[in-house]
Amino acid sequence: MASPVTRDWKLSDQAYERILAKIVDGQFPENSKLPTEIELSKQLEVSRPVLRQALARLRQDKVISSRQGSGSFVMRCPASQMLDFAPVGSIADIQRCFEFRATVEGAGAALAAERRSEEHLAQIKNGLDGLQNAIQTKELGVDADEQFHLAIAEATENQFFVSTRKSMITHIQFGMNLTRNLSLTRTLERMQSVQDEHEAVYNAIQDKDPVRAQEKMQTHINNARLRVFEG
Repeated sequence: MASPVTRDWKLSDQAYERILAKIVDGQFPENSKLPTEIELSKQLEVSRPVLRQALARLRQDKVISSRQGSGSFVMRCPASQMLDFAPVGSIADIQRCFEFRATVEGAGAALAAERRSEEHLAQIKNGLDGLQNAIQTKELGVDADEQFHLAIAEATENQFFVSTRKSMITHIQFGMNLTRNLSLTRTLERMQSVQDEHEAVYNAIQDKDPVRAQEKMQTHINNARLRVFEG
């Protein structure tokens, strides 16, 4: 039997995704005010505490904002393609995975900067070059993306970073497929800005700067999480 906390998480994830779907399909347009908590609770058939968890996550994702005494408003409407690549029911898991990755891979990048060998650096560079080639050929580049991040995990010289990543590979690649498919619908400049984030991580590891490596990796993964919701 699921614990009350687990049930609440699942219910809040469902409420989160249903509100998000209503925003994407235009039921709650950009800049519009969301219904009150009482009204939304009735529409979604969830308790107000569960609804508040869902709304908090939407605020964290910068999809909605709260104005003191005025309620919640839609800040931006994610592109409809998002639901083509990630059907409702998967988005909350993807976002939780990004959150976990930002913490773990940020720490891993710091350790990689301290411990990397020239061989490790060459493997990371191979992944980086593969990502650049994917931009030039307008390919998805998921394999190169995974090679880049896995090479950094291996550079930690700690098997738990590698095994943790491998245990999550299905969720990680789902998120990579989503963000990179969405990137292909953007301008070349937008795609290059994502590549610049990868290069910043590589440069910090090359310079053996653990503080900067952690910061750049966390920034990259958090930006990837927010890019899911670009209009």
